Amino acid sequence: MQAAVDAAENGRSLLAPMMGWMRRRSGISAILLGAICATGFEPLHLWPLALAALAAFFLLVEESGSWRRAAWLGWLFGLGHFTLGSSWVATAFTYQANMPALLGWAAVPLMSLYLAVYPAIAVGLAKVLAKQGSGWAFALALGGSWAISEWLRSWVFTGYPWNPLAMLLLGDFDHPGLAAIAPFMGTYALSGLTMFLAAALALLLSERNFVTAGIAAALIAMGMYLPPPAAREGTLAVTLVQPDIRQEVLNEPAHYEDNFLKTAELTLPHERGGTRLVLWPESGLPDYIREGYPARYYNATTAGADPLFARMRLARVIGPGSMLLTGTTELEIEDGRAVGAYNSVTALDGSGAIRGSYAKARLVPYGEYLALRWLLEPLGAARLVPGALDFLPGPGAQTLDLGQWGRAGVQVCYEIIFSGRVADRGDRPDYIFNPSNDGWFGSWGPPQHLAQARLRAIEEGLPVLRATTTGISAIIDTRGVVREHAPMHQAKRIEAMVPPAAPPTPFALLGNLLALGWAMVFLALAAVANRRSGR
Repeated sequence: MQAAVDAAENGRSLLAPMMGWMRRRSGISAILLGAICATGFEPLHLWPLALAALAAFFLLVEESGSWRRAAWLGWLFGLGHFTLGSSWVATAFTYQANMPALLGWAAVPLMSLYLAVYPAIAVGLAKVLAKQGSGWAFALALGGSWAISEWLRSWVFTGYPWNPLAMLLLGDFDHPGLAAIAPFMGTYALSGLTMFLAAALALLLSERNFVTAGIAAALIAMGMYLPPPAAREGTLAVTLVQPDIRQEVLNEPAHYEDNFLKTAELTLPHERGGTRLVLWPESGLPDYIREGYPARYYNATTAGADPLFARMRLARVIGPGSMLLTGTTELEIEDGRAVGAYNSVTALDGSGAIRGSYAKARLVPYGEYLALRWLLEPLGAARLVPGALDFLPGPGAQTLDLGQWGRAGVQVCYEIIFSGRVADRGDRPDYIFNPSNDGWFGSWGPPQHLAQARLRAIEEGLPVLRATTTGISAIIDTRGVVREHAPMHQAKRIEAMVPPAAPPTPFALLGNLLALGWAMVFLALAAVANRRSGR
């Protein structure tokens, strides 16, 4: 036992200069390491640097002494991590006339003050469960507690699970990376594994176990670039449209007709005809296409006061044998006036008949509705999406049975980031349609959004078809491989076949119970390591 302790101490002496600087400036170090870790996400995807930052952070909190000190360092790490990783949020304020753009750069760190609570919980809990210990017991406890903290972040106060650590293990467009094991763990458990792998590398190096550390690092690198299993081909043709309508003109009535024509030109069917699925993005249609609203609500739209005309025009665009899934807005009418709206996807066939619809369930606070409106509106606050009506939530994950066009699960925009909540488990779809408008979110938000859609495809075993206004649109198969994509700020039409669904994965059957089960395994192993180290 003493020999192992001596080896560990000698190993740590190799890291003494770095650790000495970090101890003296522990607060600044934690913030910097959090920010460096965020470079592992898209669009930079510097995952080796991110794992190195996590490893250094583990060593810093391992030596922190009390759980309170460890939790404080975890909070500072989260502050740097979320401020850089979610910096794209600030861009949204540049499209909001009611609030100054400068407010966005204040909103990001203010939001991070809250989000940083979750790494603090993870580190503090790990210290308690490891009985203020260090080494492998703490590494295992931190893996389990990190998985639990990310799961909490996904639903507390409506949830904001953006950029889970699991995304560091997602490969490039052609490779799923180590995220290929997500069907057997779930995203949040994979995040815990990411934390544990970084901690394990740190421990191996500090114990001078260089051979094992080198082998482990090589295996991680190989896993990131292993080719996936052979692709399977589907039988349903799909036309996915990215019209590249910029945010500056998307919601301007004077541009509605031009926007519609631009989208329609990219949609017109080939002469060969046949059955095909047509996908338009969120905000893809300015017209109200359902009857029953007071006439004044139709007058400002492209089609004027005739929703039947709007539907028949769409039918002519897509042609016989086609089914259109498009972003729409639907109204909630009471006593002759609109009291709310739904951010919806409507299915419309080649005859102009509405075949189903889905209303977005997970709305963006302060984006699609103004929380605490009674308090904030008098202070000049407004939601980021134009209009005075708040959006209302729909009932949740649903499957639209479209007959020969398959069974469509729909997740609008950022709904796709909620692991375990994107498909109806009792009515499994053939694919998930994820329309989005990412034109708000600069150059960092869209690639991060796409990466999370890839994780959903892997863990659920379902293809994800992603149509956006400005990019990145993509056809993603069940391995997380991007079959086709339209780059940002490029008008493009993607012609492909819908990849087939895989059999239900363990995660598809169990959801986040599977992820929490793995978290318990980490914590149980930490308890065993604690007992062994106490002998």
